[in-house]
Amino acid sequence: MWYFSWILGLLLACSLGILHILRFEAQETFEKEHVPLDPLTRLFTKDVMMTRLKEKVENSRNNGFPFSIIALSLEQFNQQHQLLDYESDTVLRNVVDYLKEEIREGVDIAARMNEQVLLIVLPGVSFKRAEATAGHFKEHIMTQIKAPRDLAIDVTLGVATYPLANGASVPIAEDVDTLIKTACQQIHAV
Repeated sequence: MWYFSWILGLLLACSLGILHILRFEAQETFEKEHVPLDPLTRLFTKDVMMTRLKEKVENSRNNGFPFSIIALSLEQFNQQHQLLDYESDTVLRNVVDYLKEEIREGVDIAARMNEQVLLIVLPGVSFKRAEATAGHFKEHIMTQIKAPRDLAIDVTLGVATYPLANGASVPIAEDVDTLIKTACQQIHAV
């Protein structure tokens, strides 16, 4: 009988250890440098994200932990509705405010890659889980967040994972540039 409680305790300790490593890695990286933030969204800039992604790839190669990214775009929505600049900025800020509440503080990383594209890094997350997370983000954004003129926001998302086991049938990337390109190509698939 005591074996079960010992095994359960061991499993719990391992799970907590992995979460601690992920948080420690994110905190250590953050403390290494004071990074510039995008003035509109208060997210990391593209340059900072590229540096962080390179670190994530190197860490993944060393420790075998996967990570996934979600590319989120509002470009089609803004073009379709011909939003004014201040309206586009309002929509972007509303989406970012929602994402800041949803991502794991101290673990996930979010950045503004260009005017209307955001990138979210999910350390330790498989492709399937990232795809489910992206679907959740899309559903919530489309149903709960309103744009000026009371428009429902339509967001497009793409997902990619690094690294992936051989023979898998989901997008895989070998380096940072390929990872981002893969997620952006998948943008209409989710």
